[in-house]
Amino acid sequence: MSGHPIFPDLAGASVFITGGGSGIGAALTEGFLQQGARVAFVQRSDATAFCDEMEAKTGNRPLYIPCDISDLDALRAALDAAAEAHGPIGVLLNNAANDQRQQTLELDEAFWDASMAINLKPYFFAAQHVIPAMQAEGRGSIINMSSISYMMATYGYAPYIASNAAISGLTRTLAREFGPDGIRVNSIMPGMVVTQKQLDKWLTPEGMAEHIERQCLKRTLAPEDMVGGALFLASEASAAMTAQALVLDAGVVTTG
Repeated sequence: MSGHPIFPDLAGASVFITGGGSGIGAALTEGFLQQGARVAFVQRSDATAFCDEMEAKTGNRPLYIPCDISDLDALRAALDAAAEAHGPIGVLLNNAANDQRQQTLELDEAFWDASMAINLKPYFFAAQHVIPAMQAEGRGSIINMSSISYMMATYGYAPYIASNAAISGLTRTLAREFGPDGIRVNSIMPGMVVTQKQLDKWLTPEGMAEHIERQCLKRTLAPEDMVGGALFLASEASAAMTAQALVLDAGVVTTG
């Protein structure tokens, strides 16, 4: 990855990313490592090889902590381990999500609950856990990865869409409550970012072409396209920005 500006204040920053070893999360981990940040991340699958790759590529090894983020006690323990290794977390990036497709009339309560346990609940409780240390520092940046899906009247994964709408509300209320402590809370709303998982599970060439036609920029979005926005929101370059949604979708939806 190259071409991202350098934000000097991110050098040495303690950064925590959920789902930081694959997809968009892997690109975010690499982007912060290149800034010289101390990055810890969690995910369920083994990420040792990814950490080796990142160390060879950036000269900066991330701290991988195995964790299922739906297990809130494990998530809190991972946050504590990251803070012990790298110092109080100054940047929390709630990124992990599951956009598994499920037709509405076939969706049961167990699927709904499992979706919320990944796509919404950990966002709140991770933020709750790191905020006291941010208050003590008088600063901090919480970045919640959302999606433009709930702004498009799309269908096929109602719990995911509902959780992303809720993330916008969560972002705004946390920003209002903890702004006086110097804590900024913003969200990033990606468009259709093409990952290997999507290609393997549901994305077809026809579906990709249809979505690109909706975009102002006629190209495929990659995980790396989300990195610049995250670096900006984490850094003092966005010191006056909070309670906002940064849309990175190549021009599908409008927010003004």
